[in-house]
Amino acid sequence: MDFAYPDHHQLMADAIQGVCAPFGPDYWLEKDRAHEHPTELWQALGANGWLGVSIPEEYGGQGLGFLDQVFVIEEACRQGGGSTLSQLFMTTPVFGGETIRLHGAEWMKQELLPKIATGEIDFCMALTEPDAGSDTFATTTTARRDGDEWVINGQKVWITAVPQSAYTLLIARTKSLDEVDRKWKGLSLFLVPTETLGITHAPLPKVGTCTLPSSTMWFEDVRIPLDHLIGVEDMGWKHLTDTLNTERLVTAAGCIATADLALGIASKYAGERVVFGRAIGSNQGIQFPLAEIKMRVEAARTLMYKAAWAFDNGDRSGADANMAKYLAAEAGFDACDQAMQTLGGYGYSQEYHVERLWRDVRLFRLAPLAQELILGFVGQHVLGMPKSY
Repeated sequence: MDFAYPDHHQLMADAIQGVCAPFGPDYWLEKDRAHEHPTELWQALGANGWLGVSIPEEYGGQGLGFLDQVFVIEEACRQGGGSTLSQLFMTTPVFGGETIRLHGAEWMKQELLPKIATGEIDFCMALTEPDAGSDTFATTTTARRDGDEWVINGQKVWITAVPQSAYTLLIARTKSLDEVDRKWKGLSLFLVPTETLGITHAPLPKVGTCTLPSSTMWFEDVRIPLDHLIGVEDMGWKHLTDTLNTERLVTAAGCIATADLALGIASKYAGERVVFGRAIGSNQGIQFPLAEIKMRVEAARTLMYKAAWAFDNGDRSGADANMAKYLAAEAGFDACDQAMQTLGGYGYSQEYHVERLWRDVRLFRLAPLAQELILGFVGQHVLGMPKSY
């Protein structure tokens, strides 16, 4: 069976454009300046069913695939939010919705998935630690059994949207490295209400994605019920890879949408700006870089759709998802950078929105996985070369 573009995507695109029409680039500029959560847009997306695309119908969603969810994210982000809006989809429909849909207990699905689908609740994911960024196996946050509860202790950093979140998807060690024969064993996933006693958090100053804070979180003797374990104890890494692969695709969707926005701004400006008696877009030095980036964006888009389709059809290897994220992050940043160069001084102003897109998309060459680590993954797992890290 080969991948083909679904016929219903144009209808979805038209509907999303209608929902997002009041929340264009100027809306996002205001939110960025004020460091405010885009609550109005998020509620509108939830009210119109676009946050539960891949959630089964019996739990309040549309019951479609993750390919459809990726398409929705890309289209919504293209209306003005770019990669910043993709982070909202990442935190709640993916960290919350996909994780619970695939590995959560039935009570979690019944109680939480309908609220995720409508935007009633938000999630964050506490994975990264001061000494365990890309090296998840170095996680030192612990969860131990104490009667009918788990007791959690540790510290997490660069956690997105903590103040907005009702629940935290937490990764912790339930067995130490000394107790397991493979480093990936002994990790478990937990559903933690963010307001639980013992959790504190503080924002980290940063250069972009200002509509969502990034925080340090501390867990000091945090107690949650035993049934808040997600999936199988000590096998959390196997469950987490599904979350991380879909996270890569959401990242790709946001970066591709950002590239579309930046290329649109640059192309329009290049066609209208007259210097030395002609539009600057007629100069190959302006035109060719934008054309080359456009081709790279389309290649990334195609691979992203293929990866999402493969995920829906049972391929959880993550190779295509990682490659799509890599290509999208590079093309997204280069599109914004070249757009800034095309606009000259105006590209550095807030008026044309390029500088915000440029600041925001730069993050995704670092996160959710650094580009260098994706190259290592492809070298080892796709090309079959020796492990590099």
